[in-house]
Amino acid sequence: MPPGTAVGPTGPAEHAQPERRRSLVDSKAWDERYTGTELVWSAEPNRFVAEHTGDLPAGRAIDLAAGEGRNAIWLAKQGWAVTAVDFSAAALAKGKLLADAQGVTVDWVAADLLTWRPETGAYDLVVIAYLHLPEADMKAVLAEAAAALAPGGRLVFVGHDRTNLTDGVGGPQDPAILHTPETVAGTLPGLRVERAERAHRPLTVDGEPREAIDTLVIATRD
Repeated sequence: MPPGTAVGPTGPAEHAQPERRRSLVDSKAWDERYTGTELVWSAEPNRFVAEHTGDLPAGRAIDLAAGEGRNAIWLAKQGWAVTAVDFSAAALAKGKLLADAQGVTVDWVAADLLTWRPETGAYDLVVIAYLHLPEADMKAVLAEAAAALAPGGRLVFVGHDRTNLTDGVGGPQDPAILHTPETVAGTLPGLRVERAERAHRPLTVDGEPREAIDTLVIATRD
């Protein structure tokens, strides 16, 4: 697992993911990280994604920066038609193996979110979990994510909060790529923000109870 990754009850916690940039070098680095049979992240869905999508009728969903596809696969098992997008082909290949083993279908798309554009107004659910980019790039991705939502659709965003640096554990150590509820909520044009808060995520690190602090934003298109 990545250096500094805390281990929770179900496996590697959702953090320690470094900044993603445009360069091919970075996608190759992530391909190297995802190479092998062991999962880099947990096979279980993110707890906040499960909590805030479990009450929705299944429709069409897109998981941006999907990694090994744990959220996409979980959604597919709930009946969603899911597209999973990530710039690491190795991560998506591993996700496809997991999906096939569980008897679900996901549309796997290898693409860089900084250049790839989702279909406008086409999705009932957009998930972004633990994507960390420089401010301008993050703003652009969030704008595209908002535009991808159909009327009545929901966006679920979760990522490492800036306060995690001093009050939490794990995650990127560069404050410039960490999130705040206010910043994310203010970068979703045309959406109604239902929740924008700091969420505490219990972990176990070296046998001791700890907490990571995430930015959680839930928004809908009316």
